[in-house]
Amino acid sequence: MSVGEVAGLIAACALLILVGLLAYPILKLGKVFDETRIMVKGVSDSSVPLLGEVTTTVATTNAQLAKVDTITDNATTVTTNAAALASLFAATAGGPLVKAAAFTYGVRRAFGESQRRDVARRVKSDMKAERKAGKRAGRSAAPRQNFDNPESVL
Repeated sequence: MSVGEVAGLIAACALLILVGLLAYPILKLGKVFDETRIMVKGVSDSSVPLLGEVTTTVATTNAQLAKVDTITDNATTVTTNAAALASLFAATAGGPLVKAAAFTYGVRRAFGESQRRDVARRVKSDMKAERKAGKRAGRSAAPRQNFDNPESVL
């Protein structure tokens, strides 16, 4: 054997050892890829029904939101109508009601003043009469009455 043949044989052996050393990690990497493939298949198998449920939930939620939107629109319409009714009532009946309230207040006040004046007049005339009666009887002062209670005077 020549030196070239020995060198070729050594190179072939080194290549065989190198392929043997690299084969083990490649086999391990193949097993990792197999496990990854199984895991991805499991995730996709479980996510497809989950996506179907999510789609159903979103569709149901959209239907409920449409109903809520209808309710909100109706509430807005009712609020607008109530505001219009209130302003219509204020415009048509508000002025006369305010005038009627002011008139009744004035009438009550006038009658109250009239009654107070009548009571004061009666009290003064009673006091005057008692003083005169006291002077005629020879007394210097008339007996005191309780004027804090107007009913006792009347």
